[in-house]
Amino acid sequence: MIKKNQVLYRTDKKPIVYDLFYNPTKTKKPLVIFCHGYKGFKDWGAWNLVAEHFMNANLFFVKFNFSHNGGTLEQPIDFPDLDAFTENNYTKELEDLEAVLTLFTEKEHPYTSEIDSNNITVIGHSRGGGISIIKASEHKKITKLITWASICDFGKRSTTIGDLQQWKKDGVKFVLNGRTKQQMPHNIQLYHDYKANEKRLDIESAEKSLRIPHLIIHAKNDPSISFNEAEQLTQWNTDSKLIDIPNSDHVFGAKHPWEKNELPEALLDVVTHSIQFINS
Repeated sequence: MIKKNQVLYRTDKKPIVYDLFYNPTKTKKPLVIFCHGYKGFKDWGAWNLVAEHFMNANLFFVKFNFSHNGGTLEQPIDFPDLDAFTENNYTKELEDLEAVLTLFTEKEHPYTSEIDSNNITVIGHSRGGGISIIKASEHKKITKLITWASICDFGKRSTTIGDLQQWKKDGVKFVLNGRTKQQMPHNIQLYHDYKANEKRLDIESAEKSLRIPHLIIHAKNDPSISFNEAEQLTQWNTDSKLIDIPNSDHVFGAKHPWEKNELPEALLDVVTHSIQFINS
Protein backbone atom coordinates (compact mmCIF):
# COMPACT_ATOMS: atom_id res chain seq x y z
CA MET A 1 0.00 0.00 0.00
CA ILE A 2 1.41 3.36 -1.06
CA LYS A 3 -0.35 6.58 -0.08
CA LYS A 4 1.23 9.68 -1.56
CA ASN A 5 0.91 13.33 -0.57
CA GLN A 6 -1.16 12.95 2.57
CA VAL A 7 -1.51 16.20 4.50
CA LEU A 8 -1.07 16.89 8.19
CA TYR A 9 -2.88 20.15 8.90
CA ARG A 10 -1.88 22.15 11.98
CA THR A 11 -3.43 25.17 13.66
CA ASP A 12 -1.51 28.37 12.85
CA LYS A 13 1.33 26.40 11.25
CA LYS A 14 2.15 25.33 7.72
CA PRO A 15 0.86 21.85 6.83
CA ILE A 16 3.18 18.89 6.34
CA VAL A 17 2.96 16.65 3.26
CA TYR A 18 3.85 13.00 3.82
CA ASP A 19 3.85 9.58 2.15
CA LEU A 20 3.06 6.13 3.58
CA PHE A 21 4.52 2.82 2.40
CA TYR A 22 3.28 -0.32 4.15
CA ASN A 23 1.67 -3.73 3.73
CA PRO A 24 -1.90 -3.60 5.15
CA THR A 25 -1.74 -6.84 7.11
CA LYS A 26 -3.45 -5.66 10.33
CA THR A 27 -0.33 -6.72 12.20
CA LYS A 28 1.84 -4.23 14.04
CA LYS A 29 5.08 -3.30 12.28
CA PRO A 30 8.09 -1.22 13.24
CA LEU A 31 7.54 2.44 12.33
CA VAL A 32 10.29 4.11 10.28
CA ILE A 33 10.24 7.88 9.75
CA PHE A 34 12.61 9.38 7.16
CA CYS A 35 13.88 13.00 7.24
CA HIS A 36 15.31 14.55 4.09
CA GLY A 37 18.27 16.91 4.05
CA TYR A 38 19.07 20.50 3.09
CA LYS A 39 17.62 21.52 -0.28
CA GLY A 40 15.89 18.15 -0.24
CA PHE A 41 12.36 16.78 -0.37
CA LYS A 42 10.60 13.48 0.22
CA ASP A 43 10.42 12.58 -3.50
CA TRP A 44 14.01 13.43 -4.35
CA GLY A 45 15.89 10.97 -6.54
CA ALA A 46 15.47 7.36 -5.47
CA TRP A 47 13.71 7.96 -2.14
CA ASN A 48 10.50 6.37 -3.43
CA LEU A 49 12.38 3.20 -4.36
CA VAL A 50 14.05 3.28 -0.96
CA ALA A 51 10.63 3.48 0.67
CA GLU A 52 9.43 0.45 -1.32
CA HIS A 53 12.35 -1.62 -0.02
CA PHE A 54 11.37 -0.83 3.56
CA MET A 55 7.74 -1.63 2.79
CA ASN A 56 8.76 -4.95 1.23
CA ALA A 57 10.65 -5.74 4.43
CA ASN A 58 7.29 -5.38 6.22
CA LEU A 59 8.11 -2.06 7.86
CA PHE A 60 5.75 0.91 8.07
CA PHE A 61 7.70 3.64 6.28
CA VAL A 62 6.85 7.35 6.43
CA LYS A 63 8.65 10.13 4.60
CA PHE A 64 7.67 13.78 4.66
CA ASN A 65 8.57 17.27 3.55
CA PHE A 66 9.66 19.67 6.22
CA SER A 67 6.99 22.37 6.25
CA HIS A 68 9.33 25.16 5.13
CA ASN A 69 11.47 23.20 2.65
CA GLY A 70 10.12 25.23 -0.27
CA GLY A 71 7.54 22.75 -1.56
CA THR A 72 3.78 23.22 -1.49
CA LEU A 73 0.74 20.96 -1.12
CA GLU A 74 0.13 21.24 -4.86
CA GLN A 75 3.80 20.88 -5.84
CA PRO A 76 5.72 18.93 -3.19
CA ILE A 77 8.65 18.36 -5.55
CA ASP A 78 11.31 21.08 -5.90
CA PHE A 79 10.97 24.61 -4.53
CA PRO A 80 8.08 26.73 -5.81
CA ASP A 81 7.70 28.51 -2.44
CA LEU A 82 10.97 30.31 -1.73
CA ASP A 83 9.13 32.63 0.68
CA ALA A 84 8.66 29.61 2.94
CA PHE A 85 12.19 28.36 2.34
CA THR A 86 13.72 31.60 3.54
CA GLU A 87 11.83 31.30 6.84
CA ASN A 88 13.00 27.75 7.55
CA ASN A 89 15.24 26.99 10.52
CA TYR A 90 16.40 24.10 12.68
CA THR A 91 13.78 24.48 15.39
CA LYS A 92 10.98 24.48 12.80
CA GLU A 93 12.34 21.19 11.46
CA LEU A 94 12.47 19.71 14.97
CA GLU A 95 8.88 20.84 15.49
CA ASP A 96 7.85 19.24 12.19
CA LEU A 97 9.43 15.92 13.12
CA GLU A 98 7.72 16.09 16.52
CA ALA A 99 4.37 16.61 14.77
CA VAL A 100 4.90 13.57 12.52
CA LEU A 101 5.93 11.43 15.49
CA THR A 102 2.84 12.57 17.40
CA LEU A 103 0.59 11.78 14.45
CA PHE A 104 1.65 8.13 14.45
CA THR A 105 2.08 7.56 18.17
CA GLU A 106 -1.24 8.86 19.46
CA LYS A 107 -3.43 6.21 21.08
CA GLU A 108 -5.88 6.21 18.21
CA HIS A 109 -5.09 6.94 14.58
CA PRO A 110 -6.08 5.28 11.27
CA TYR A 111 -3.00 3.03 11.32
CA THR A 112 -3.13 1.83 14.93
CA SER A 113 -3.45 -1.81 13.86
CA GLU A 114 -0.45 -1.51 11.50
CA ILE A 115 2.12 0.24 13.73
CA ASP A 116 4.07 -0.98 16.73
CA SER A 117 4.37 2.25 18.70
CA ASN A 118 7.04 0.62 20.88
CA ASN A 119 9.34 0.12 17.89
CA ILE A 120 10.14 3.45 16.24
CA THR A 121 13.18 4.23 14.11
CA VAL A 122 14.04 7.67 12.78
CA ILE A 123 16.31 7.93 9.73
CA GLY A 124 17.89 11.25 8.78
CA HIS A 125 19.93 12.10 5.69
CA SER A 126 22.52 14.90 5.73
CA ARG A 127 21.08 17.90 7.64
CA GLY A 128 18.11 15.68 8.44
CA GLY A 129 20.59 13.48 10.26
CA GLY A 130 21.43 16.29 12.66
CA ILE A 131 17.73 16.96 13.22
CA SER A 132 17.16 13.24 13.86
CA ILE A 133 19.99 13.00 16.39
CA ILE A 134 18.63 15.89 18.43
CA LYS A 135 15.05 14.62 18.28
CA ALA A 136 16.17 11.11 19.27
CA SER A 137 17.83 12.57 22.35
CA GLU A 138 14.58 14.36 23.27
CA HIS A 139 11.78 11.96 22.31
CA LYS A 140 11.44 8.97 24.58
CA LYS A 141 9.37 6.91 22.13
CA ILE A 142 12.15 6.68 19.53
CA THR A 143 13.84 3.31 20.02
CA LYS A 144 16.47 3.33 17.23
CA LEU A 145 18.30 5.97 15.20
CA ILE A 146 19.92 5.73 11.76
CA THR A 147 21.80 8.55 10.07
CA TRP A 148 22.92 8.61 6.45
CA ALA A 149 25.73 11.04 5.55
CA SER A 150 24.85 13.13 8.58
CA ILE A 151 26.35 16.41 9.67
CA CYS A 152 27.81 16.55 13.18
CA ASP A 153 27.53 20.30 13.80
CA PHE A 154 24.99 22.96 12.86
CA GLY A 155 27.16 25.87 14.00
CA LYS A 156 30.03 25.42 11.57
CA ARG A 157 27.83 25.11 8.47
CA SER A 158 28.16 27.92 5.95
CA THR A 159 24.36 27.98 5.87
CA THR A 160 24.36 28.97 9.54
CA ILE A 161 27.27 31.38 9.87
CA GLY A 162 28.84 32.00 6.44
CA ASP A 163 29.39 35.65 5.38
CA LEU A 164 27.89 36.63 8.71
CA GLN A 165 28.60 40.37 8.68
CA GLN A 166 27.25 40.82 5.16
CA TRP A 167 24.28 38.62 6.03
CA LYS A 168 23.47 40.77 9.05
CA LYS A 169 23.75 43.87 6.90
CA ASP A 170 21.57 42.60 4.05
CA GLY A 171 19.13 40.56 6.13
CA VAL A 172 19.17 37.78 3.54
CA LYS A 173 21.76 35.71 1.67
CA PHE A 174 21.42 33.39 -1.32
CA VAL A 175 22.72 29.91 -2.09
CA LEU A 176 22.65 28.64 -5.67
CA ASN A 177 20.78 25.38 -6.29
CA GLY A 178 22.96 23.89 -9.00
CA ARG A 179 20.22 21.63 -10.34
CA THR A 180 17.25 24.02 -10.46
CA LYS A 181 19.41 27.15 -10.90
CA GLN A 182 17.36 28.92 -8.25
CA GLN A 183 18.95 31.37 -5.86
CA MET A 184 17.75 29.91 -2.56
CA PRO A 185 17.22 32.68 0.03
CA HIS A 186 18.11 32.46 3.72
CA ASN A 187 16.68 35.13 5.99
CA ILE A 188 18.93 36.18 8.88
CA GLN A 189 16.31 34.64 11.19
CA LEU A 190 18.05 31.29 10.58
CA TYR A 191 21.15 32.57 12.34
CA HIS A 192 19.16 34.24 15.13
CA ASP A 193 17.15 31.06 15.69
CA TYR A 194 20.36 29.04 15.91
CA LYS A 195 21.94 31.42 18.42
CA ALA A 196 18.76 31.55 20.53
CA ASN A 197 18.64 27.74 20.66
CA GLU A 198 22.35 26.95 20.52
CA LYS A 199 22.33 24.67 23.55
CA ARG A 200 19.43 22.59 22.25
CA LEU A 201 20.96 22.46 18.77
CA ASP A 202 24.28 21.06 20.00
CA ILE A 203 24.58 17.74 18.14
CA GLU A 204 27.57 16.72 20.24
CA SER A 205 25.58 16.95 23.46
CA ALA A 206 22.64 15.15 21.89
CA GLU A 207 24.82 12.33 20.58
CA LYS A 208 26.54 11.88 23.94
CA SER A 209 23.17 11.68 25.69
CA LEU A 210 21.70 8.97 23.42
CA ARG A 211 20.65 5.78 25.19
CA ILE A 212 19.32 4.00 22.11
CA PRO A 213 21.13 2.15 19.30
CA HIS A 214 22.54 4.48 16.61
CA LEU A 215 23.65 3.25 13.18
CA ILE A 216 25.86 5.75 11.32
CA ILE A 217 26.31 5.21 7.57
CA HIS A 218 28.57 7.48 5.55
CA ALA A 219 30.38 7.30 2.21
CA LYS A 220 34.15 7.30 2.69
CA ASN A 221 34.55 9.77 -0.18
CA ASP A 222 31.52 11.98 0.48
CA PRO A 223 32.39 15.33 -1.16
CA SER A 224 29.64 17.26 0.62
CA ILE A 225 29.85 16.09 4.25
CA SER A 226 33.27 14.79 5.21
CA PHE A 227 33.57 11.23 6.52
CA ASN A 228 35.32 12.85 9.47
CA GLU A 229 31.91 14.02 10.68
CA ALA A 230 30.74 10.39 10.92
CA GLU A 231 33.90 9.54 12.84
CA GLN A 232 33.24 12.45 15.18
CA LEU A 233 29.74 11.16 15.94
CA THR A 234 31.22 7.75 16.68
CA GLN A 235 33.77 9.26 19.08
CA TRP A 236 31.00 11.04 20.97
CA ASN A 237 28.97 7.84 21.22
CA THR A 238 31.16 4.76 21.43
CA ASP A 239 28.05 2.55 21.55
CA SER A 240 27.11 3.62 18.02
CA LYS A 241 27.93 1.55 14.95
CA LEU A 242 29.68 3.11 11.94
CA ILE A 243 29.48 1.63 8.44
CA ASP A 244 31.55 3.25 5.70
CA ILE A 245 30.42 2.94 2.10
CA PRO A 246 33.41 2.82 -0.29
CA ASN A 247 33.63 4.59 -3.63
CA SER A 248 30.40 6.54 -3.29
CA ASP A 249 29.10 10.06 -2.67
CA HIS A 250 26.73 12.10 -0.49
CA VAL A 251 23.61 10.44 -1.94
CA PHE A 252 25.12 6.96 -2.39
CA GLY A 253 25.05 6.98 -6.17
CA ALA A 254 21.55 8.37 -6.65
CA LYS A 255 20.55 11.58 -8.43
CA HIS A 256 17.43 13.56 -9.27
CA PRO A 257 15.48 12.56 -11.18
CA TRP A 258 16.11 8.82 -10.73
CA GLU A 259 14.57 7.03 -13.70
CA LYS A 260 15.79 3.47 -13.13
CA ASN A 261 13.71 0.75 -11.49
CA GLU A 262 16.45 -0.34 -9.12
CA LEU A 263 18.64 1.37 -6.58
CA PRO A 264 22.28 2.19 -7.19
CA GLU A 265 24.51 -0.41 -5.58
CA ALA A 266 25.77 1.86 -2.80
CA LEU A 267 22.29 3.03 -1.80
CA LEU A 268 21.04 -0.56 -1.84
CA ASP A 269 23.84 -1.39 0.61
CA VAL A 270 22.72 1.49 2.82
CA VAL A 271 19.11 0.31 2.78
CA THR A 272 20.07 -3.31 3.43
CA HIS A 273 22.23 -2.39 6.42
CA SER A 274 19.45 -0.16 7.74
CA ILE A 275 16.74 -2.82 7.50
CA GLN A 276 19.01 -5.38 9.18
CA PHE A 277 19.68 -2.89 11.99
CA ILE A 278 15.97 -2.22 12.53
CA ASN A 279 15.19 -5.94 12.62
CA SER A 280 18.12 -6.87 14.86
